[in-house]
Amino acid sequence: MRPGTPTGSPLKYRHRFAEPALLETALTHRSAGRAHNERLEFLGDAVVGLLVTEALYAKFPNRTEGELTRLRAELVREASLAAMAREIELGEYLRLGPGELKSGGWRRDSILADAFEALVGATWLDGGIEAARAALMPILGPRIAALGDGCIPKDPKTRLQEWLQGRALPLPEYELVEAVGNPPQQAFSARCRLREPALEAIGHGGSRRAAELDAAARVLAALPEQRGSQATA
Repeated sequence: MRPGTPTGSPLKYRHRFAEPALLETALTHRSAGRAHNERLEFLGDAVVGLLVTEALYAKFPNRTEGELTRLRAELVREASLAAMAREIELGEYLRLGPGELKSGGWRRDSILADAFEALVGATWLDGGIEAARAALMPILGPRIAALGDGCIPKDPKTRLQEWLQGRALPLPEYELVEAVGNPPQQAFSARCRLREPALEAIGHGGSRRAAELDAAARVLAALPEQRGSQATA
């Protein structure tokens, strides 16, 4: 589906809006020239921060304030929020102005992260904190579980390289596929390709590195051993 008029809640997002106007506003970027999502983003930033803090506090009772703060920063940084937005295919539903549409704004980390926060803010207004928690935790929960003992995880490129090195397999190859727009607002696509096992994926991000990280994460998720470990986690 091309970015345009939302037809309901974004795919895979577990909240149905009693007030559809809130959803419409949450999905409207300021470039569209309408009532846009910046105020909802402001609200959603606080709601996401609260729910992440609550979940980390419960998950890691022995971690210090400083350790919990670093974990929270990892989960609420722009790239992490953008990844959550991509998980629910949020970019496909955004209302963008002609310039942002032309430059591929629905793939840009900054726009996706802001829209994700706006969506959570709109959910809070529509149904309260319990509704926001119910919608966010299916997306956030696996990421918190992936933190294991509370150590900040290695980035996907490092994990993929170590996985291959541990099996004496060729290292991954990365290729820039596309760069759309002008600095500082560009959208990048990059390919990560493995020779053995034969796998490849294309990732997206607001920088070449972010796109490569996204591609590596997609390849990691496709590795048979990784899928098996996730299923039994």
